[in-house]
Amino acid sequence: MTDLPPDLPRPRELETWLALTLDQVRRAIAAAETREAERQRGIEARPPTPDWLIELGLNRDAPPVQVHVGDCWNAVRGTRASGGTRRCRRSPTG
Repeated sequence: MTDLPPDLPRPRELETWLALTLDQVRRAIAAAETREAERQRGIEARPPTPDWLIELGLNRDAPPVQVHVGDCWNAVRGTRASGGTRRCRRSPTG
């Protein structure tokens, strides 16, 4: 025995509601799959982490303040990527 009503109009109404709900669920799944595919493409297209990050001073003409490893957690916004071909020399003042 089922819990559905015995008459015809109410099960038809339930069928219509379920079809509409299933369509909404399928659209939500498709949208989520699209977002996930875009996120994955973004991860794959991300440029490689630079070897070094040069932290610049407050003024654009100021000398660099610090040098960070490419994936340093303490790198700030005012940094610029530097490739591994250049050697970094320590400042004589510290």
